[in-house]
Amino acid sequence: MLNITTFLDANSKRLDKKVLYNPKNGEKYSSGEILSIISEIARQLNDLDIDKGDRVLIYLNNSCEYLFSLIAIWRIGAVAVPTNRSFTPSELEYLINDSNAKLMITDEDAKDLIDINTHIPSNLNEYKECEVLDASNTNWDDLCQLQYTSGTTGKPKGAMLTHGNYFTAIHNECDVLTLKQDDIFLGIYPMAHVGLSWAISALRAAAHYILMEEFNLDEYLNLCKKEKVTVLTGMPPVIHSLTTMDKTDDLKTVREIISGGGPLHKKIWKEFYETYNIPVINAYGLSESIVIGTGTVIRPEDYREADRFESVGHPVCFSEVKIVDEDDSTKILDNYEQGEIALRGPAIAKGYWKREKQTIESFLDDGWFLTGDIGYLDKDNRLFITDRKKDMIVMSGWKIYSTEVEEVLIKYPAVEEIAIFSIDDYHRGEIPVAAVVWKDKPDHEGLIKYAKDNLTRYKIPRKIYDLDELPRVNGWKLLRRELRDMFKSDLAKYSILL
Repeated sequence: MLNITTFLDANSKRLDKKVLYNPKNGEKYSSGEILSIISEIARQLNDLDIDKGDRVLIYLNNSCEYLFSLIAIWRIGAVAVPTNRSFTPSELEYLINDSNAKLMITDEDAKDLIDINTHIPSNLNEYKECEVLDASNTNWDDLCQLQYTSGTTGKPKGAMLTHGNYFTAIHNECDVLTLKQDDIFLGIYPMAHVGLSWAISALRAAAHYILMEEFNLDEYLNLCKKEKVTVLTGMPPVIHSLTTMDKTDDLKTVREIISGGGPLHKKIWKEFYETYNIPVINAYGLSESIVIGTGTVIRPEDYREADRFESVGHPVCFSEVKIVDEDDSTKILDNYEQGEIALRGPAIAKGYWKREKQTIESFLDDGWFLTGDIGYLDKDNRLFITDRKKDMIVMSGWKIYSTEVEEVLIKYPAVEEIAIFSIDDYHRGEIPVAAVVWKDKPDHEGLIKYAKDNLTRYKIPRKIYDLDELPRVNGWKLLRRELRDMFKSDLAKYSILL
C-alpha cells in the first residue's frame, strides 16, 4: 500500500508545530489540524458519492482550501484534476468532459458557471479537531492526479500522475532544498500547478510553509523580513525585479531561491547571485515529471563550477537524462551535440489520459520520456536547454501552446489566418504575440476582446503584427522561427495591448 497522504499521519504523531500559514487571513495549521481538516473534506466527498478512481476537478483561487481539497481527494483514492481559477467556461468545460469529472470543488462565485455537481469547502477552522479518516488502500501505480498540459495538437492533455510518482517527487524536492523542520518556506507558485508539489514537500518536511494567495513584491519582501524566510520561491521576472531595485536587507535570512517555469537569463542570474550571495536553485522539469521529481537541478554546492550561469544542472536522485536525435530517439548524441532531451525516472507520468497515440510517441517502452525540449550535455554532463521542439511559449512561468491559442482566435470572423509565436521580453522571458492575415481591414481591438472572452488572460497575445501572408514551407508548413526572427528587432515599434 502507498497512499501519499499518510505522511501527515506520521508527522501529526511526532510533531506539534504549525506548518502552514496564510498571511492573508492569519490562519495557521499544524500537521494534525491539516489531517483532521482533510479527513472531514474527504468524508464530505464520500457523502457526495465520490469513490476511489473518480475524477474531481478543483476550481479555486490560490488558497489553503485548494491544498486541503487536493489532499482530501488523494486520501480517499480519488483523482484530482487541478485547474487555474482564471480558466474560461469553455476551457473548463473541455477539462470536465475530457477527464469525465464527477464533481467540481469551487467557490460561491463559480458554482453555477458550468453544468456539473459542485462542492464548496467552508468552515475549515471547525474541522481542526475532526476524527481522522483512514487513508484509502492505494498502490504505487494508482492514479492520484490528472495534470493537464497543452500540446502541439492544440487540445490540453492530462498527464497521469500516481501516488508513486508523487512519493518520488516529494523525496526529491525535499532533498534538493535540504528542507528541515526549522526552515521557513515562502511559496508564490500557483496551486493549480507547481505550487502544489512544493507546498506538499514543505509539509512532508514539516517546515513552515507560507502560502501567498497573490504575488505582490512589497508583501513578498515584507514577509521575507518579518518571517525570517530561509527558502524562497521565485521565477525569472521576480529575480529580475530584485536585481533592478536597490539592494534590500529583507532577504538576509534566505539561504536559497528557486527559479523555474522558464529560462533564467544568465545576466540576471549572475547579477542576482553577485548582489545577494544567495544560490539560485535553477531547475528543469515538466508537468509529466512533477516539476523536478524526475529532472535536473543546480544546487548550492554546484556554484564552485557553475560560473557560466546557464545550466540547469545534473539529474536529481533516481533520475536519468540523455540527448537523442530529434528524428530518431534510438540515436544517443554525444556531449555538446544538440538534440531532444529525454528523461527517465520514477516520477515520470504513466502517460496521457485517453491519448494512446501521444502516449506512445512520448513515453517509450524502456521508460524514457521525450520532453520536446532541445538541449545538450557538456563534458561534465550538465544539462543546457537551448530551444523547444514543441510550439510552446513560456511567459513568467506560464506555458502557452501556440496551436491552442490559434484554434480559438481563428474563429474570429475578421481573421483569415493567424500564427501565435513568441518574442523575447527581458522581464517575463517571452510574451505571446500574433501575426494576422485579415480578411478585410485590421481589427485589433475586436480580436483582443474576443481573446479576452475565450482565453485565460495569460494566453492572450500581447501584440498583433499585420501581414499579407504567413511564412510557410511550400505553402503549408508554418515557419514560426522565421516569424520570431522577423520581429525580434522591432519590439519597440509596437504598443503592448495588455
